[in-house]
Amino acid sequence: MEYRNLGRTGVQVSPLCLGCMNFGGRTSEADSIEIINYAIDAGINFVDTANVYGYDSTNFPAGEGKSEEIVGKALKQNGKRHQIVLATKVHFAMSDDPNAQGNSRRHIIEQCEASLRRLQTETIDLYQLHHPSNEVPIDETLRALDDLIHAGKVRYIGTSSFAAWQIVESLWVSKEYGLNRFVCEQPSYNLLDRRIERELVPMAQTYGIALIAFSPTAGGFLTGKYRRGEPLPAGSRFEEFWSGTGKTHLIPAAFDVLDVVEALAREKGCSPAQLALAWCLQQPSITSPIMGPRTRKQLGDCLGTLSVKLSPDDTARLDEAAPPGRVTVPYYGADGLAWTTWGPHQFRW
Repeated sequence: MEYRNLGRTGVQVSPLCLGCMNFGGRTSEADSIEIINYAIDAGINFVDTANVYGYDSTNFPAGEGKSEEIVGKALKQNGKRHQIVLATKVHFAMSDDPNAQGNSRRHIIEQCEASLRRLQTETIDLYQLHHPSNEVPIDETLRALDDLIHAGKVRYIGTSSFAAWQIVESLWVSKEYGLNRFVCEQPSYNLLDRRIERELVPMAQTYGIALIAFSPTAGGFLTGKYRRGEPLPAGSRFEEFWSGTGKTHLIPAAFDVLDVVEALAREKGCSPAQLALAWCLQQPSITSPIMGPRTRKQLGDCLGTLSVKLSPDDTARLDEAAPPGRVTVPYYGADGLAWTTWGPHQFRW
């Protein structure tokens, strides 16, 4: 396995990152630990979770640390914490307390301590802001993260779902006040939503920001499990969480892109999921796409992506179906699958 630099840092990460969103929710603890061990044995050294992960349709969106607990338990049992680049995130509501959310100093410090306990580790390798906040000045947020680095509780810091201008602003503030800077951004990126190519990708390449793409298969759509005019598959992500989005997301234009993905996958002798993931993996701007397996079988399919190679002609066909910089379906954010109020907690966009 060829490892890659995490942005401007000297840290080497695997070309695929193990996303742990399903662990403790849709995937049981035992199955989650099996997946983690299988991934590590296959050479994956990059593991990404969040303090809110571990949810299912009954407690969406707040998993309240279940995923972190499972990841910590797995790494404790297998004794391989030292070889893992361990990433987690902070921002979303952990309770009904108005101060238990956001990017304030209070919330960041409090949640870092809680994540360290759940992960059973002394240091988080990569601590990321799960979402930007217009309510807290970026200098307050960066100062809190910088203090965590100086305290030895965090090694590197990053962002998720930040716009290019927000990261550039943060870099200016870091330089102005002598604070540690963000080293990576975690955006949504797939063949159905290529908007990051307009500004975020050029910015990242200019300033040495690693891009860790989430949802490379568009929430599972590009795996081929969803078919034109057919009911949503039982237990699928759209059926379990997003069943009301069919009119705006399961549209003819999206299926037209899927047709090209499936045709090319047949030619390559791989699955549509592997083809979609391989495209993301081989984009020159992407450091490590996040695979979010629910089962060990899905993980095995994701790992098979490493043997799929796309030629210039292949990428040209995909570009024709899904033009660079364009969006066919906005899968995440306020103009896509906007998560508002679910259960007792709220995802604030």
